Amino acid sequence: MWELTVLLLLVPSSGQTATVEKPVLSLHPPWTTIFKGEKVTLRCDGYHPLLLELRPISTLWYLGHLLLPSYKKSIEVHTPGVYRCQTRGAPVSDPIHLSVSNDWLILQVPYAAVFEGEPLVLRCRGWYDKIVYKLHYYHDGQPVRYFHSSANYTVPQARASDSGRYQCSGTMRVPVESAPMFSAKVAVTVQELFQAPVLRVMGRVEARGSAFGEVVLRCETRLHPQKRDTPLQFAFYKYSRPVRRYDWDAEYTVPDPEVEELESYWCEAATTTRSVRKRSPWLQLPGRGSPLDLASTTAPAPGNQPLSFRKPPVSRSVPSVPSVPNVTSAGPPFPAGGAPTAGPPACAPPTPLQQTAGALKPDVALLLREMQLLQGLLSRVVLELKETQAVPGHTVEIPTSNSAVSQGTPETTTVES
Repeated sequence: MWELTVLLLLVPSSGQTATVEKPVLSLHPPWTTIFKGEKVTLRCDGYHPLLLELRPISTLWYLGHLLLPSYKKSIEVHTPGVYRCQTRGAPVSDPIHLSVSNDWLILQVPYAAVFEGEPLVLRCRGWYDKIVYKLHYYHDGQPVRYFHSSANYTVPQARASDSGRYQCSGTMRVPVESAPMFSAKVAVTVQELFQAPVLRVMGRVEARGSAFGEVVLRCETRLHPQKRDTPLQFAFYKYSRPVRRYDWDAEYTVPDPEVEELESYWCEAATTTRSVRKRSPWLQLPGRGSPLDLASTTAPAPGNQPLSFRKPPVSRSVPSVPSVPNVTSAGPPFPAGGAPTAGPPACAPPTPLQQTAGALKPDVALLLREMQLLQGLLSRVVLELKETQAVPGHTVEIPTSNSAVSQGTPETTTVES
């Protein structure tokens, strides 16, 4: 009676079932290609839900769509194909593709997915572990490493650029040294650990002694589902200067923006070992008194750069306007100082000059924006020059451009400290 009561308490109430993750299928040794006649061990590890049955929980094995006659937690196999496993009450595991070769030389790659920042190990193996001499490894047809004899090729911290098709070549003494032999090409894909972060504005918070409040920024990214437990740290930058070093908090509070200054920020997400680091596009905040637009403050930086003060050139050339004689169809020209009694018809098309003025409006807005940004930068440069030249009697000449100065005689401004 007591045993029955305990088992009933373990069953979820109201028909609710706990979310069960799919089991993890592993391969030992961890190579997806073997020689004909060899065997490997497959192991199925997963969560076994508590049931009212007292008999042991079984494991189901699949080769393709065929159910294998085994219910153990691990099995030995030698047949090529796609293997999967399943525990009772759980979904089917991810597949493992096993290849069996009859060649003299095979290139072995790990069965598990390789993520950014992790080591990538490739193994060129001779027939039944014969020593391979003059060993070359190739990546997309290009040689990347040479060894005098058998050795593994290791990429300490894999990147997305390390994905591609790999191959190896070498010679063996069977019994004399053979001609160079090549393995079959094997595709390797380095998985993305986390997406490139995006810096977003979460809103303003009221601050004591500030009329406009502080701005809260958040560095958002997403980890791969298989690596969702990987800890990440975040750093924040203003232009190229760090405003907060790496920390666990993905949010940063920007102080009250300076007057008449456009502030540009970007963030960086990284693993604790800094093996993988990714930066966000830059985000531009408006100055004091400007409305904070949460939808349009993020702008992608070309080439994944944090900030660029050089914008693509904008053509500001004004098309030539043909001269129009100052005549009317209603009578002779107006005398000097006179005024017409009636304007042009309401349906008259706009003149070329009016069309040009309308087309230049976006260019003028862009020019004003650039001037505001340069104004803040120049003010910082002048302040730094004054601080660094704090030596009595020392003067610094700064060339300045003035439209009123004739060409060939640049004007200079003397800054005394």
